[in-house]
Amino acid sequence: MTGSVLAIRAGRRTVEVSRPDKPLFPSGVTKADLARYYEAIAPAMLGQIAGRPLNLERYPDGIEGTKIMQQQASDHFPEWVGRVTVPKQGGTVTHVVAPDAATLVYLADQACITLHAWLSRADRLERPDRMILDLDPSDGSTDAVRAAARDVGELLRELGLEPFAMATGSRGYHVTVPLQRRAEFDEVRAFARDVGRVAVARDPRLTLEARKAARRGRILVDVMRNAYAHTAVAPYSVRPRPEAPVATPLRWEELSERTTRPDRWTLRTVPNRLQQEGDPWDAIRSNAGTLGAPRRRLQKLLAEL
Repeated sequence: MTGSVLAIRAGRRTVEVSRPDKPLFPSGVTKADLARYYEAIAPAMLGQIAGRPLNLERYPDGIEGTKIMQQQASDHFPEWVGRVTVPKQGGTVTHVVAPDAATLVYLADQACITLHAWLSRADRLERPDRMILDLDPSDGSTDAVRAAARDVGELLRELGLEPFAMATGSRGYHVTVPLQRRAEFDEVRAFARDVGRVAVARDPRLTLEARKAARRGRILVDVMRNAYAHTAVAPYSVRPRPEAPVATPLRWEELSERTTRPDRWTLRTVPNRLQQEGDPWDAIRSNAGTLGAPRRRLQKLLAEL
């Protein structure tokens, strides 16, 4: 570190982080800590987000300051930072994509704390390779939402799909299904909604009601991320909460452990977890399924409701 700049070697590049000692979290986590974290976990994270358009959640004055949600890649970003221009209503927008560790470190220098990723990749934007059901509690009951995530996962297995779990670093869990890129977003979202209908019918603790006032304490099965240009918090992203929790992929059996809280793992503990246990999602792409046969099984379950 020289003066107010820290040089971090990230892959083939050296990235300069300005004002590295600047606190971003009330727990004392600095910009240097954030940048070093993203360099350390890059191999696992890039396996999940490479090729995906990203939205950047930035906090130039720390998480107690103003939040900036950024879709458009800034003109001053270096030319080696990946970009993809995608259609939107009335025009286009150029998103960042992250092909390497250096990009993650550079974004940390821009006080980007959380990355939000599309459910499709840049080469086939209309065809997602992920389907996500977000289990969001109304009252913060960890045991109940963890059990709900397990039940939704078992329903997906009943349909012939392989679920993967992630503690979001916030209040709930994501149940993610890898897909072969055959169906477009509308079909995937309709399928996810019908999965939610069966789950809710089986368990009165669950709801598809998005309005919090109408949930009456029930756990939301949120399927609305399954749409073109919508995003979900990227695996291994830091969340803007005081202890710097991380959206952490889980082994499925961890959903049965009472110590598995949505915000259990942090910027300070995830690198060691990866080093000791590896990435629980390293085989996610090899488990990609299709919706044909699962749709037929799902229709039979819907007819029984």
